[in-house]
Amino acid sequence: MSIHQFLDYLRVEKKYAELTIRAYGDDLHEFQHFFIGETDSEEIEKAVKKHLRNFLMELSSRGLSERTINRKISSLKSYYKYLLKIGALEVSPMVGISSLKQKKQVHLPFSNEEMRRLLDGVQWFADDFEGRRDAVLLELFYQTGIRRAELIALTLESVDFGQKQLKVLGKRNKERLLPLGDSMALNLLNYIQERSELFPQAGPALFVTNKGKPMYDKLVYHIVNTYLSHVSTKEKKSPHMLRHSFATHLLNEGADLNAVKDLLGHSSLVSTQIYTHGSIDELKKVFNQAHPRAEKK
Repeated sequence: MSIHQFLDYLRVEKKYAELTIRAYGDDLHEFQHFFIGETDSEEIEKAVKKHLRNFLMELSSRGLSERTINRKISSLKSYYKYLLKIGALEVSPMVGISSLKQKKQVHLPFSNEEMRRLLDGVQWFADDFEGRRDAVLLELFYQTGIRRAELIALTLESVDFGQKQLKVLGKRNKERLLPLGDSMALNLLNYIQERSELFPQAGPALFVTNKGKPMYDKLVYHIVNTYLSHVSTKEKKSPHMLRHSFATHLLNEGADLNAVKDLLGHSSLVSTQIYTHGSIDELKKVFNQAHPRAEKK
């Protein structure tokens, strides 16, 4: 049973995103490399609990975080669960192997002021195609809350200028429509016109490199991280933190939690509620300032 077949199952049957499938593949191939060193065999379906425990100990000795190790544990559990499903195994070697306890990390969203300085700061963006593309890309992240993989998957046909909305293909190939503000729609239109003039032979991808090729995840991350470094000293500067900021700022302004859930493309409110941390802080501030029984500082 090859890892390739399992990844095809995730792609075809489970409808997982390509970035997710790639992460599963990386984790399984990493274990396969370790397993070869232990046994001279590539067939990780023949691994036993001892091999898996040794692998996890080796990961820990390299100083990897609990979160990273837990992701690899999850990938291995899914792989062996699949082998059970198709009858290639009778017992999973992952039985009894639990995820590590993680220290709870709270990453603060960017403030309204940080986002204003970023998006209104013309000095950050070069007066060329790349600079204008980057400005539109960052604005779209913050105005829609889309995921990095969703942004990369956008095509020219994803934008409906008549209805001022964006069609997004989310996890499990679920489509959702997101509203576009007037300025966002205009900036997108100007970007697309420049993109078409510079790269008439480019494919359907909405966002392209300075050579007219489709954007890729590492470049998108680099763009976001670089520009956010101009306006924020927060440790985490990623596309996901723009999504986090989008959701938190909506909730701070009184948006309904269910509406934010739909905008984010979550299947349940449980996923959306992790973004309420910032809004709870805002509510506490209002309470402390206004309630007669609150502790005034």
